[in-house]
Amino acid sequence: MSSEEHKFSGESIAHIARIIDHINLGIWEYNTDTRQAKWSVGFYAALGYTPGEIECSYNYFFEYLLYYHDRQAFLKATYHPRHGGSPVVQIRLLTKQSGYLWFESTTQKHDTSDGPVIYGVITNINSLKISEIRAAESDFKNAEIGRIAKLGSWEIDAATMELSFSKEMYEIFELNDHPKLSVEEAIRFFEPQYLTLITDSIDKAIKFCKPYDVELQFRTAKNNVIWVRSKGVPILNAHGKCITLRGVFQDIDSIKKKGITLQSSINLLDDQNKRLQNFAYIVSHNLRSHAGNLKFMVNLFEESQLKDDRTEIFSHIKTISESLSATMGHLDEIVRIQSEISKERKLIGFETIFNNVASALHTNILNSDAKIKTDFSDCPQIDYIPAYLESIFQNLLTNAIKYKHPDRAPVINIHTQRVGNEIYLVFEDNGIGIDMQRYGDQVFGMYKTFHHNNDSKGIGLFMTRNQVEALGGSIQIDSAVNIGTKFTVKLV
Repeated sequence: MSSEEHKFSGESIAHIARIIDHINLGIWEYNTDTRQAKWSVGFYAALGYTPGEIECSYNYFFEYLLYYHDRQAFLKATYHPRHGGSPVVQIRLLTKQSGYLWFESTTQKHDTSDGPVIYGVITNINSLKISEIRAAESDFKNAEIGRIAKLGSWEIDAATMELSFSKEMYEIFELNDHPKLSVEEAIRFFEPQYLTLITDSIDKAIKFCKPYDVELQFRTAKNNVIWVRSKGVPILNAHGKCITLRGVFQDIDSIKKKGITLQSSINLLDDQNKRLQNFAYIVSHNLRSHAGNLKFMVNLFEESQLKDDRTEIFSHIKTISESLSATMGHLDEIVRIQSEISKERKLIGFETIFNNVASALHTNILNSDAKIKTDFSDCPQIDYIPAYLESIFQNLLTNAIKYKHPDRAPVINIHTQRVGNEIYLVFEDNGIGIDMQRYGDQVFGMYKTFHHNNDSKGIGLFMTRNQVEALGGSIQIDSAVNIGTKFTVKLV
């Protein structure tokens, strides 16, 4: 093979130049010493002009054709070409009919007898560039939507079980370094009580092509427990087999907690409505009963002429009057509980409140030979209305002593318990207990008594429940006849 075969003749070069002029490529040349510029016919054509229609000069190109924002990039590629390479830069040039369009310019430098010459080729890449920009904008919008909605996407290859994450997935996981996770490693981020659910959901989706949509609790890499929604959809091949499992993963913690709070508010409102109905029943029933009895006795007193009869009737009137006064006092107490909700809470110690109540009930405790054990170490203090907490202690402690078992001394255990942000007060005794199957739904009702103690009024537990629930808490009872009773009070 001849060493001259790679060279073209002058006629061949002229033919190549004609081809270039007709394939939307433009050639330019610039002598940095003479400052002379040359543009090929194809250069003019690429911009929509004919030779001679615009000035062929460096200044005209730089000031009128080249988009101002692209000047620095073009100068850098033109005057500082990389050693042994051809710098490529994407620029916008002003065309005759279509405004600024995107071109790609490839530059080289060559030393001639007339001085150093920079020359290059421009290619119209406008369609490709616009597609890239639109794709980038679409990606940006999708990323922004995912970021705002806290939504990520994931994919599992059913054959290899390889897991891939979107950028938003790592943000939800709070993994800054974007490590490659296996399916098993990703599943371990879920809280223990949800591990079986998410594992079964993924297995059934891959094996039986069953999509899933579940809400679970999830612990991030930074140890934050949040609610998430995981949705998986199997992608099937022509034979109906799952080849890929794709899904979305969304942080729904704020939405979920608002929903839980709303449901709690609805439940609390429902309870308050029930208490209001109970209150209305008490007012209508008890007061009407007292009023009817009083009216009957007054009429009987007026009709009776015998002194002894009138004395006896008057004693009944006095008894009814006292009962009516007590009922009015109880109703006033219920109204006062609701009106005091707005009172300022204070940081108070459980030990201090207990000591105050125990001091007031000293005689009762001594006479019953009660043994009281307390442990407030798990939660020594609480923000609460002091009068409410004192009333809760008083009612529950009084109950434990009042309903002690006749064959043994009372043993009362009182302790606090903290579970997350929730604080509990627990009372346990070894008293006579309550038949929960028979009376369980009546324990906290007003004027409900289940024993034959002469001093049982059926008002203490009703008041306690009102006070606890007025501040957003709850109270539960576990009891067994002849074994004892346990009250669990969720204070906050």
